[in-house]
Amino acid sequence: MPVTEADALAHVANLPGVADAVDDARTAVDRLLGHRILRRRSAEVSTESALRGARASAVLEGATVTLDELRGEESPKDPIVQGALRVSAELGTLSDTWRQAPRQVLARLHVLAAADVVESSELGRPRSEDQPARDILGLEAPPAPAEVAGRLDMLSGLLTNPTKAPALVVAAVVHGELLSLRPFGWGDGIIARAAERLTLVSRGLDPKSLTAPEIGHAELSEGYAKALHGYITGTPEGVAGWIRHCADSVAAAARDSQAICEAFQRG
Repeated sequence: MPVTEADALAHVANLPGVADAVDDARTAVDRLLGHRILRRRSAEVSTESALRGARASAVLEGATVTLDELRGEESPKDPIVQGALRVSAELGTLSDTWRQAPRQVLARLHVLAAADVVESSELGRPRSEDQPARDILGLEAPPAPAEVAGRLDMLSGLLTNPTKAPALVVAAVVHGELLSLRPFGWGDGIIARAAERLTLVSRGLDPKSLTAPEIGHAELSEGYAKALHGYITGTPEGVAGWIRHCADSVAAAARDSQAICEAFQRG
């Protein structure tokens, strides 16, 4: 869905059903943020959320791994899992830069996600004409590199210019665009989901990174690819369906983190 208007995101926020879904997600996140255990243990909740999010993102990218395996003395050597873990571990240091230099952060995320697979000379660089794009979700062929470059510039502009759209709408468009473009060819799903989370953190919906949207996307995985296909069509119905899916995923992630808080409270 190439977006060119100065505040096209505000238009997206007004599509049918989007405002209600965003409000429901915001309510779920606010309920989480009000949990009293966070006064003492917010860092622990964030750490647990990050681990669970990394696992969910790796699974969505095609890996098979359990939380118990990630908590073991030796985590699986699967490059997808290791890439997801590296990305998750560094997200907290990238939120400020994300608002000012998103292309720089995307390059860094690719370095983290693909370090075990891609040649060092290609890390952080958008794919070239002769580089295939991994297709876990059964999408159509991705745009050519020249189009990818232009749309990444547009996306960067959307992120660095003011908008009246809620943080969740911005995050969903970022996620959808990056999955549509598959700009690097490997690890794009991990990068797209990380970029969604970064957007929610940097725009104040979840400033302490207590929720992991990746968990929600994994929980609602049966509708993930279908919703993304709708976004790629660029129709109002398709785009709205994707935003609603992302909102539902954030709400599910907030409930998961709420359960983490309850577990910590029980001791």
